[in-house]
Amino acid sequence: MAGSDLGLMKKSYLLFLLAALMAERSAGQVRRARWQAGREIPPLGVIKLIGGGGLSYYQGDVRKTNDLTHIEPQVGFGVSYRLTERVSVRSELRFYRISGSQPTNVANTNNLSFRSDNPDGYVAAQVDLRRFNDRPRTNYYLFGGVGVTYLSPKAPYKNEWVSLPPLQTEKVAYARTTLVLLAGAGVSYQVAERWNFGVELSNNFSTSDYMDDVSTVYPDPAGMTERALALSDRRPEIGLGANQPGFIRGNPKAKDSYIFLSIKAEYLLANRAQARAKRKLRCSY
Repeated sequence: MAGSDLGLMKKSYLLFLLAALMAERSAGQVRRARWQAGREIPPLGVIKLIGGGGLSYYQGDVRKTNDLTHIEPQVGFGVSYRLTERVSVRSELRFYRISGSQPTNVANTNNLSFRSDNPDGYVAAQVDLRRFNDRPRTNYYLFGGVGVTYLSPKAPYKNEWVSLPPLQTEKVAYARTTLVLLAGAGVSYQVAERWNFGVELSNNFSTSDYMDDVSTVYPDPAGMTERALALSDRRPEIGLGANQPGFIRGNPKAKDSYIFLSIKAEYLLANRAQARAKRKLRCSY
């Protein structure tokens, strides 16, 4: 009985697989007929130029909870390459500023602050809610990917912005290039045949806890320069006693991140099929 059931399951599976292959072949024939009739565009190879900018918001040790006073600008540009009706690969180069400060309040009296102007770049997969050939005026999408960013934290000191990484304010020579994992969602609206505009929200999770130059504990001051010591512990500037070596300066278990809220513009270029058609047309003359 068990052998009979197993044989029936195998036959059912083979029939299901055969039906799926036939359905996919039929769908492919329909798509090719539509492409040849000019009713649809082959999605593979459709290229869009991307540009935009907006707001950048840092999350890390040098920030009060729900602090909206350190919202900074960001801008980026890139390209997307369509793979299927719903999936594209996209890449951007972006420039952004993040900043933060610890005011003299009950929760934190360390008086640390920073500002950082950083570049980053990423490659991501985007999944659209609607098919490309549905030609939706409004498109909703999700995306996620991986990238890198370069850290440039600075702090104000004696009327100038001083680069913090060379000072090793925690006696740590941390890497300034770090991996970033990003995820986001957006909506775009077609305003012309080749132009889309939209809004996008993304969170960028750094694998470093030194975007703000703050991570672990206050170091032993022995061997530190006067400037490094002054920027490592800024409590004396507000009339408080210096922190002892080993006192908590940051939380290494929570890595830093930054959020982008962006206004995006997209320009649709010709895809590979259209480019081939243009070449054939030129060759016919």
